[in-house]
Amino acid sequence: MTGASADTAVPPAGESGSMPAEGRPRGIALLLVLGVALAALNLRTAITSVGPLLTEVTRGLGMSAVLAGVLTTLPVLCFALFGSLTPVLIRRLGEHRLLAAALLALTAGLSTRPLVDDEWLFLLLSAVALSGGAVGNVLLPTLVKQHFPHRVGAMTTVYTTFLALGTTMAAAATVPVEQITGSWRPALGFYGVFGLVALLPWLGLLRHDPPRTGGAAPIGLRRVLTTAMGWQSVLFFGTQSTVAYIMFGWFAEMLRDQGMDAAQAGLMLSYLTGLAVPTSLVLPGLMARVQDHRGFVVFFFACYAAGLTGLWISPLNGTWLWTTLIGVGMATFTLALTFFAVRTRTSGATAALSASSQSIGYLMAGAGPFLFGMLHEFSGGWHAPLLLVGVMVTANMLVGLLLGRPRHLEDSLERHR
Repeated sequence: MTGASADTAVPPAGESGSMPAEGRPRGIALLLVLGVALAALNLRTAITSVGPLLTEVTRGLGMSAVLAGVLTTLPVLCFALFGSLTPVLIRRLGEHRLLAAALLALTAGLSTRPLVDDEWLFLLLSAVALSGGAVGNVLLPTLVKQHFPHRVGAMTTVYTTFLALGTTMAAAATVPVEQITGSWRPALGFYGVFGLVALLPWLGLLRHDPPRTGGAAPIGLRRVLTTAMGWQSVLFFGTQSTVAYIMFGWFAEMLRDQGMDAAQAGLMLSYLTGLAVPTSLVLPGLMARVQDHRGFVVFFFACYAAGLTGLWISPLNGTWLWTTLIGVGMATFTLALTFFAVRTRTSGATAALSASSQSIGYLMAGAGPFLFGMLHEFSGGWHAPLLLVGVMVTANMLVGLLLGRPRHLEDSLERHR
């Protein structure tokens, strides 16, 4: 089935009365596409810009090891908290106003946190920036469903690709900027410029918003979690995020500990994260063409299994191949984001499924790197922690086989009335 036919059940207007892009003037439709792309580019910069300079930031602010731990844990806490609040905020403000407010918060937090010397104020401003990213995470699948009901695959490709580009950009560019400027402060603060640019299209779109109507009652997160599909989405998102956070945090260290030099290990990590760009370009369009997505789930599990087996047996021989296989397997992140749109008919249901899955899923992910490190500490090697990753990948595959079946959340909610 094509992407257009798969989405014909979507009504011509979102719950707030917004018109799909197909029914708007061409200039407004293009502004929506640009707004989605630029917003996605900014959603991870508050996170991945800090990691490469964590030592310099904590030393410059005089942070204790405990507060440094809070700083690294803050993203998952903010994504869980503010992601869960997003459906309520949508109801109060509307999708466009809320995204504009989220980008304003992100820009303000990114721009001002490098200016302060107080460690607690830095954490507070980081939370402000992260709140914008958290709300945007939930909103973008919702806006895609609302404005592009017949182009879900193509527009999901746009925002997941720009999300991957922004993530990679912030991770790769921060250290060079710090080396050029001689300080970590401008290296972190200049990402606020990208946030400001992303805000401009949405400010323009606010002038063309129709009057808000009462619309349908919002779907609460508790209602979503009364359904099997709701929990399947939570567990699918949570397990894939757990594996991703483990790999981002420990992959390079694992290779270095077994004899690879620091530069090569860093290159491997960059390659691993960079693979998200081509998979984001291809996967959503492929998913929009079919209704049953279990084949994708099995394929990515096979890539994970082969890559992890290679790391287990011979980590330094064939590392490029193992990294490629694991990086392709990590496309389950794009798969999870696309599920929010293809497993719902309306933008309200998309928002509810996205919010419930991301809020609980990111809390799960926050525990992953800690458990991985603890297993390494207790076992003295890498086989026990890799076994944890194998368990997470297997669980992801099993729940994905359930979530990948052709059905919609609205039908499950109707049965649970």
